[in-house]
Amino acid sequence: MTINVKLSGVGTYLPGNPIDFDEINHYLGEFQEAPKKIKNWAERVQPIIKEMLGVNQCYYAFDNQTRTFTDDNLTMSVKAAKKAMDAAGVLAKDIDLLIYGGAFSHQIPPITTRIQEELGIDLCGEIHIHSNCTSVYKAIKLAHIMLASGEYKNALVISSSVASSCFIPEFYNQTLITKEDVFLRWYLCDGAGAMVFSAEKDEKEGLYLEDTYFESSGSKKQSAMGNRYPYHWTNPREDYENGYHHIRQMYLNEMRDYAMEENGKSIFYNALVRMLNEKSINLKDLKHFVVNMPSKFVRELIIEECLGLGIRKDQFYSAIEEVGYAGPPAALISIDNLLKEHTYQSGDLIFSFVMEVSKFMQAGFTLRKI
Repeated sequence: MTINVKLSGVGTYLPGNPIDFDEINHYLGEFQEAPKKIKNWAERVQPIIKEMLGVNQCYYAFDNQTRTFTDDNLTMSVKAAKKAMDAAGVLAKDIDLLIYGGAFSHQIPPITTRIQEELGIDLCGEIHIHSNCTSVYKAIKLAHIMLASGEYKNALVISSSVASSCFIPEFYNQTLITKEDVFLRWYLCDGAGAMVFSAEKDEKEGLYLEDTYFESSGSKKQSAMGNRYPYHWTNPREDYENGYHHIRQMYLNEMRDYAMEENGKSIFYNALVRMLNEKSINLKDLKHFVVNMPSKFVRELIIEECLGLGIRKDQFYSAIEEVGYAGPPAALISIDNLLKEHTYQSGDLIFSFVMEVSKFMQAGFTLRKI
C-alpha cells in the first residue's frame, strides 16, 4: 500500500525586531581591538555587500543594549515547533518522530532530546543532523522515507540558527581577525522553522512531498567556508588564542571560480539537473522555484542558468530580501512565507533547492498541491 507524506503544518519564529541592513555593523557592535585596516574595511564594505546580497532587513536573537541573547537554538526551535503543530492540528502525543537539522553543535545531550522535553513528547524517534544549510533538506528526506515506510505517523522537522553569536565583537580574538573572518556577519542572521509531516493512506486536499534529494559533490573542491577546529575535543583557550573558532568564507569573486565546473555551469545547476533526471521531475506544473542562496549575485547567476531548463524568471521565489538568510532554517522560513503569500491549484508544484558552500553539498525537495 502506498503511503503519502503530507505537509500538515509550517511554523517559523524570527526573534526580536527587524534590523535594517545598514545598521548591522552598529547593531552587532563595532570592532574596537581589531587591526585598523579591518575596522576601516568593515565600515566601507557594508553598503557594497548590501548591493551584492540584496537584503533589506534581518533578525537577531541578540539585544545590543544589554549585550545578551534573548533566544537560543532550543527556545527558538520550540517556538517554531509549537506554531507548526498548531497549524497541523496535532498534539505532543501525536508526534512519533522528531528530526532536527542545523549547523555546528557541541552540546550533550543533543538538542532533539531537549526539544522533546520542552514540547512534552513522552516517546518518539529522534535524529540530530549536523550539516549546515543542507541539514534541513536531509531532515525532510529522512522524514519522507521513514513516514512512507509506515513505521511512523507524524514527523516534526525543525531547524534553527543563532548565527549572530558568531559575529558579535566579543566572540572574536580581534587581534587575529581577517576580512574572511568577518565576511559572513552580513550574510547570516537568526531564526527557526518547523514542519509537521503526516503519513496518509489517501491523498486528501493539501501539499504532499513528492521528491526529496541530497548529494555531496565537493570531494575535489576546496572548502569555501568553515572554521579551523580539528576533529577532536580541544582546549577552549587554545581555540580562542589561535582563532580556530572564527568562521571564514572566501570572497564572492573567488567563490565563482570554485562554484563553476568543467562544463561551464555552476555546481548548483549541475546538481539540480541530476535531481531532475534521477527523480524524473517534469517542470510543466512548476508554480514556484524557491532558491535558498544568501547572495543576490548568486541568485541572479542561477536564474540565468535555469532559464535553459524552462524555469521562468517569474517562477523564482526568495524570502531572503525581507527576512535575511538564517542558514539551515531558511528553507522552512521561505516555504512558510511562500504559502502565506500565494494560493495553489491542484497539480501545482513547489520546488526548493540549495547549494551549501562549506564543501559543496546540494539538496532539494518538491511539494505538490492535491
